[in-house]
Amino acid sequence: MRAAPTILHLDMDAFYASAEQAAKPSLRGKPVVVGGLGPRGVVATASYEARRFGVHSAMPTAQARRLAPHAAYLVPHFTLYRTVSDQVMHLLGQLSPLVEPLSLDEAFVDLEAGGVADDTASAQAIGEQLREAIRAVTGLTGSVGLAGSKMLAKIASEEAKPNGLLLIEPGTERELLAPMSVRILPGVGPATGDHLRRAGMTTVNDLAVAGEAELVRLLGKAHGVALHRMALGYDNRPVVAERDAKSVSVEDTFDVDLHDRVRVRTEVERLADRCVQRLRGAERSGRTVVLKVRRYDFSTLTRSETLRGPTDDPAVVREAAARLLEAVDTTGGVRLLGVGVTGLADYTQEDLFAQAAGERAAPEDPAREDPGAGAADRGEAPADGAQEQVTAEQLAARRWPAGHDVRHDTFGHGWVQGSGVGRVTVRFEEPESPPGRVRTFRVDDPELQPADPLPLVRDPVDYSSWPASLPKSRSGAGSSGGESRP
Repeated sequence: MRAAPTILHLDMDAFYASAEQAAKPSLRGKPVVVGGLGPRGVVATASYEARRFGVHSAMPTAQARRLAPHAAYLVPHFTLYRTVSDQVMHLLGQLSPLVEPLSLDEAFVDLEAGGVADDTASAQAIGEQLREAIRAVTGLTGSVGLAGSKMLAKIASEEAKPNGLLLIEPGTERELLAPMSVRILPGVGPATGDHLRRAGMTTVNDLAVAGEAELVRLLGKAHGVALHRMALGYDNRPVVAERDAKSVSVEDTFDVDLHDRVRVRTEVERLADRCVQRLRGAERSGRTVVLKVRRYDFSTLTRSETLRGPTDDPAVVREAAARLLEAVDTTGGVRLLGVGVTGLADYTQEDLFAQAAGERAAPEDPAREDPGAGAADRGEAPADGAQEQVTAEQLAARRWPAGHDVRHDTFGHGWVQGSGVGRVTVRFEEPESPPGRVRTFRVDDPELQPADPLPLVRDPVDYSSWPASLPKSRSGAGSSGGESRP
């Protein structure tokens, strides 16, 4: 525990949904839900407007539609989210060499290691300046927690939501935590929380009073000791700059169980290509290919194959995943498929390309570059026995996902509102334009093409020399939402 609140936790507010609203003027101030849109889809993020109707993350999309039928439902747009995340992480990197990203929208920062804060006043000033910088550069808002430990900084940012700052003064931890639910502590999920509730412990103070021995008896030594220390406010975990990914993977849950073996293999190969795209995007290669299959009865099987060395070749990964599939019984139907690569490295062993047996696809092959593309996209007849692989509606949904950016030769930049019955509906607008007009086209309109997202803030403030260019101290939180506890 530190004597000053110099550990900062940033959590962007409803990140995916807020990024969509910033990119699409017609959605601002309206309920937006981002996630899987099929019958088995799950909500990834809901805007605060949607949350008022009871929609929340991890909720089935079908349930969300019943609660908020008038909301905009969009497929996740990770190209947009990664672009914004990179801008935010760059700002954090200006504060300290010790930045620990937890996800695209969340990170810890050690302000003391960066030399920008060493007491309560300087930490709060930096926290406020960070929120202003994020708003200026991205147009989005984030909540900031400041404390003497990672655990408390994260709790503080959660309490500050949305668009606020909360600073917890060292020495006040026990008093602050005491009335909170045990679920606020790291490692206490639904199962552990229910176990503690049955033992009569519902608040953090209950855990502190129960004592270490009782928690060890209930939860085991490692978990019990750690939980008791956290209940007392102790957390000495350092901010770790390098949180290296151990694997890269993708998976899809299907609206209807897959029974056709040819279709299953086609989906596995498509997932393998998507996995390699992510692998290359991270500038990594991997040694072990993993296949995940969830069957009709919810039983889940995983199979893996370790190659002679790391690779980022799509043909090698496709073939390995296909070999793994041969050893899996898919009788009865397949609900979910996933392909991953583990044993990551920063290089590729060239002789692995021989494993492709001369069947490696060239990079310019559109069927390989676009994992949603197939024979129907290229105007070709499907192979024998594959007539039921993908319907026209499924192909349209893959090519024109709801919420993703497009460009039309005549009407300019827009985004997909939806597709179906051979048509795609597009709203033409840009981040800094007024709400735009809606037009409908054939899904094969030659003038309509997928596009990259536009910058959310066309002319952002230059924060390249930040924080040195900003005031070193400011009094209080002012109107920007900050507060300090006790």
